[in-house]
Amino acid sequence: MERLDKIISSQGKYSRSEVKKLVRAGLVLLNGEKVKSADVKADADRDTISVNGEVISYKKHIYIMLNKPQGVVSATDDPVHKTVIDLVPPSLFRQGLFPAGRLDGDTTGFVLITDDGDFAHRILSPKNHIMKTYHATLDHTLTDEDIKAFTEGIELRDGTLCLEAQVKMLSEEPPVAEVRIHEGKYHQVKRMFAALGNKVIALKRVQMGGLELDGRLKEGECRELTPDELKAVTG
Repeated sequence: MERLDKIISSQGKYSRSEVKKLVRAGLVLLNGEKVKSADVKADADRDTISVNGEVISYKKHIYIMLNKPQGVVSATDDPVHKTVIDLVPPSLFRQGLFPAGRLDGDTTGFVLITDDGDFAHRILSPKNHIMKTYHATLDHTLTDEDIKAFTEGIELRDGTLCLEAQVKMLSEEPPVAEVRIHEGKYHQVKRMFAALGNKVIALKRVQMGGLELDGRLKEGECRELTPDELKAVTG
């Protein structure tokens, strides 16, 4: 059981102060009865809560797929650049949202945004082997030796050793490679190619775990994940 104003405000549409004003106006109902105080206790999973005629569909956490454009930073706040959180529409926004894993400012594609810290830890931990798949446009085509180096684990120029990864060429002109890694080191994909004397011209994350980026999402657009899609990320 939790305070009613906390339950309602956690869903993002109303602040706690707004909930209190709505209660005083008689616009908040709990199981069909007008609420007299915002601090009344309720069970979010069992009770029916409505605000201004709209039933609250309570969700403890939210999980959002964003197709990140270039130039947007993977942060909750930035004094200069637009952040991935700035792209979340009011209908999906709630306090505590953050990107579960980062993409460089010039990298595009799949960013998962959530307010569930435990889930984020699970998908980001290398020991859980959640694969992240990228499409990298390169300066030149990979050789067989390059591909073998990925499978054995590339040593970066600063001596850092990356775990084994998967790579294959998708096209020769322009040279585009698909890379699958289950780590998240700083600028890792770019640094892996650089260690082989190649340069990443453009980079896009297209899949997390078993879930592909929705091809219908334009850059800058996002949507909530379904329960099955959420399972696919960790599966």
